[in-house]
Amino acid sequence: MSKNCLFWLDMEMTGLDSKQDKILEIATIVTGWDLSIKATYEATIKVSESILKARMKGRFWNKNKKVRDALIAASKKGRDIADVEQELIDFVQKNYTKRTIYLAGNSIHQDRKFLEQEMPKLNKMFHYRLLDVSAYKIYFQEVLGMKLEKPEAHRALDDISGSISEFKQYIGMIQK
Repeated sequence: MSKNCLFWLDMEMTGLDSKQDKILEIATIVTGWDLSIKATYEATIKVSESILKARMKGRFWNKNKKVRDALIAASKKGRDIADVEQELIDFVQKNYTKRTIYLAGNSIHQDRKFLEQEMPKLNKMFHYRLLDVSAYKIYFQEVLGMKLEKPEAHRALDDISGSISEFKQYIGMIQK
């Protein structure tokens, strides 16, 4: 496998505050620079009932009740975050031959905050540079007036697949 692959990451969390909210679901897709899929991983994490009740309310979750309820149900059957972190560390070691591992995704800096808080050993494995699809989105919308829509399932594996597809479209436009 290539020594420098992209580690696409998406998480679903109880909210966006990395100090108070928790990771519910995590998915990763390893691709080469040609964006061909090399490996995938996904897991649901057990979060306490009190945090779920306290944090999964408000405008966003009220508009997405079906997804919220599915994530809550999945979390009840989820796994311990320490176990998931160790599996991801093993996954990284299996799929990379060199320590230069770039995180990629939409607004990946936000996911990185949660990794720092909840999966610090895994977080240390990644390079400080990120490939953020959102930067392309902003440029194409604001400068070129082009808006690409990606489906927002608010499920980690679906959303990261959507991010890869969206990035392929941006790269395709650049290469024309």
